[in-house]
Amino acid sequence: MKRKQQGFTLIEMVIVIIILGILAVIAVPKFINLSTDAQTAATAAVAGALSSANATNYAARSENVSNGVAVANCTGVAAALQGGVLPTGYTITSAVVAVGATVTCTVTGPSSSTATFTATGIS
Repeated sequence: MKRKQQGFTLIEMVIVIIILGILAVIAVPKFINLSTDAQTAATAAVAGALSSANATNYAARSENVSNGVAVANCTGVAAALQGGVLPTGYTITSAVVAVGATVTCTVTGPSSSTATFTATGIS
């Protein structure tokens, strides 16, 4: 009795390798650019934290002047963050904020990505 061999032929294996190569060439560029997207998202997250800290600080300071920190400049909002400092690599564009006024400020991340947040002046 003759037994039939089982397995893949060389041509089938080559075709599978070629298809995997084509898929890799298409997929790799999509993943290479993820670090830029991650930096942009991180900068947006810092801006969101600054907006939230600003709102909480304004409410606390309005209730009692011994709570929170005075904000007269966009950079002053960083002191309202937990720990009182902006994360390393981030900068805030300086702009004067009058008491009771709300100003749109800009934070710049490590990869030069920018996002905006609001600052409300309070003494």
